[in-house]
Amino acid sequence: MAVVSDSAPAVLRDYYRILTGGIENYGDGGELAPLLAEDLGFEGPIAGQVTGSAPFLQGVRGFIANVGKIELVQEVHGPDGSAVLYDAHLPKGTVRLTEFFTFAQGRIQRLRILYDPADYLAKGGA
Repeated sequence: MAVVSDSAPAVLRDYYRILTGGIENYGDGGELAPLLAEDLGFEGPIAGQVTGSAPFLQGVRGFIANVGKIELVQEVHGPDGSAVLYDAHLPKGTVRLTEFFTFAQGRIQRLRILYDPADYLAKGGA
């Protein structure tokens, strides 16, 4: 089942398909890597600011391993970016997250994620 609507950019639809595909399908992140700029700028409450797709590919493994389902709350798309608000169902409960994306050359160039890190960890996020 798709997380985002058909109006979302293809790169975003593929991103969420991979996030919800389960850790057994994630492998080494080889399917996700082509969606990310090599110099991806990532910012999150636990990771802080990270540059490069390689650290992101490693860090997102914990999320993929623990998320059971993602339920879309709202999405907004523009020519160069998107914002997605969703509920992530983790082993011990649901956490609301917001992701802000900037796109360049058909890839995710920048990703900023917002959530309550204490709530995320308490509910089984890693």
